[in-house]
Amino acid sequence: MKKIKGSELNLFHLTWPIFLEVSLFMFMGIADTLMLSALSDDAVSGVGAANQYLTIAILVLEVIGNGAAIVVSQYLGSKRYKEASKISALAVTLNLMVGLVISAGFLVFSNYMMTAMNLQGDVLYYATHYLGIVGGAIFLQALINSLAAIVRVHGWTKQAMFVSLGMNIVHIIGNYLLIFGKFGFPELGVQGAAISSVLSRFLALIVFFILMYKALNVHVKFKYYITLSKEYIGKILKIGIPSAFEQVMYQSCQIVFLYFVTYLGDESLAARQYANNISMFTYLFAIATGMGTAIIVGRLVGANEKDAAYKRVWGSVKWSIGITVGLVILVVIFRTQLMGIFTDNTQIIKIGASVLLLSIVLETGRTINIVIINSLRAAGDAKYPVLIGAFSMVMMSLPLGYFFVFHLDMGLPGVWLAIAADEWTRAVIMFFRWRSRAWENYALVQPEAQEKPATI
Repeated sequence: MKKIKGSELNLFHLTWPIFLEVSLFMFMGIADTLMLSALSDDAVSGVGAANQYLTIAILVLEVIGNGAAIVVSQYLGSKRYKEASKISALAVTLNLMVGLVISAGFLVFSNYMMTAMNLQGDVLYYATHYLGIVGGAIFLQALINSLAAIVRVHGWTKQAMFVSLGMNIVHIIGNYLLIFGKFGFPELGVQGAAISSVLSRFLALIVFFILMYKALNVHVKFKYYITLSKEYIGKILKIGIPSAFEQVMYQSCQIVFLYFVTYLGDESLAARQYANNISMFTYLFAIATGMGTAIIVGRLVGANEKDAAYKRVWGSVKWSIGITVGLVILVVIFRTQLMGIFTDNTQIIKIGASVLLLSIVLETGRTINIVIINSLRAAGDAKYPVLIGAFSMVMMSLPLGYFFVFHLDMGLPGVWLAIAADEWTRAVIMFFRWRSRAWENYALVQPEAQEKPATI
């Protein structure tokens, strides 16, 4: 296959495969929800609660994957291809080590972690078993995170999309066979969904390894995997730790909000899960555009073309907002019908529809954040979003959520409004951060003529 050079990168060509890939990844969760809803709403609630911890684990693993992707992108922009291959191999090794530690933690502490979330009865049973299986094999996702990020940053977004498609097909077939016990397979329910998830990730991992070797401009030698460079690790962590910490902070706040919702009853808990699944599709385009824009910004910053990077981000923000608003309008119009896809419980549908009505407030702010924050990281300015997030998410959004839910008795809509307040606060601040061009001072590498290549 043809290697893609930085000058050939085009936002549309990068973004549409990422859009489909992210859609397929989210559909993986939707498939679990739809199939498990045939068992019971408790099964859906249990898996949804377990996924809160799994999401945080995956974000921790992105310390290496995201950090390496941005560093590799800037090295590619500066045409230093050998260093890019060395960093790619190093990222795979580091993520495997971290992934094995996290997997061990889930295997040992899954029951304690779910009990701490105030879950009881069947919901606790389903959550514990799902977390033990999927969490115990999370090291597979650790490797996938690194490999997929490296493949995408080389411009191979279409190939990554096809891997996700295959992974989803395997997962859905596995769900059908193992959840419901079809064609002689055992009927395992929630455990079947977990096993199917692990199997599909294992097969995807093999394909991503093959793609990485094809995508890299310089072939990866075995010694690259076992040689640890302090310089490269430092650059990866300089971007990766703040990026992941911000996301972990965000998801931790979501767990606190989930804890609030447990006091509202099982119907609100199920409605939250269904509404989240629907809401995901309103900001899919923003996620894809943010990832594609980050790849281009990293290359442009590495090549010292910062004016082009500045203009590219504003164009991406405008397109993302336009598409998001259109999708939100559709969700608002058909909110009751969309909730009815997942459940026939009228109270759950009513609660879910009420929060989907607030999507126009929440998703527009979220869209601006997704695009600009991804671009700031790609430029090397990763710490600033964390500092703002600590104020906006933890110090403002959580107290607001508590006040709305427990003092104003707003129920689940109170949680949605608290999250929207955080998203718009950060969106306004990030807008002015990009406009200030302060990010231009945070480049990780210089063009080859200006900086001597590192050795390991």
